[in-house]
Amino acid sequence: MKQIRIKYLNQDIKRLEYIEGKSDWIDLRAAERVTLSAGEYRLIPLGVAMQLPKGYEAHIVPRSSTFRNFGIIQTNHFGVVDNKYCGPNDWWHMPVYAVRDTVIEAGDRICQFRIQENQPTIEFEEVEELTAEDRGGFGSTGTK
Repeated sequence: MKQIRIKYLNQDIKRLEYIEGKSDWIDLRAAERVTLSAGEYRLIPLGVAMQLPKGYEAHIVPRSSTFRNFGIIQTNHFGVVDNKYCGPNDWWHMPVYAVRDTVIEAGDRICQFRIQENQPTIEFEEVEELTAEDRGGFGSTGTK
């Protein structure tokens, strides 16, 4: 089992936990009340700093209900926190853009994360032709 050292912003932050039987992603919550106007960008503090195991990174994405409930979009759409972002002031945030006026309360679940092993070192081999089946040149359907 991998171990992650975690620092919470304060004693009021709900401690991280798995939601048994539902997913191996872990919810992250807003650490403070945030009021946003339509068209506004903000970094929402998540109230945690972590020291990930060497060779791992965290992937942060919105929860499936985040847009519907709060009208916000994560501006980088997929956040990556590498294991070097682990100092005493390396607090996690969610960068968001509001499409409508909204209020996010402290403790609201707005995003989720999981840790993944870093990609192994790969080598690119340049070839004149690829030999796999031709799928039509567009996505999995092969239609344009």
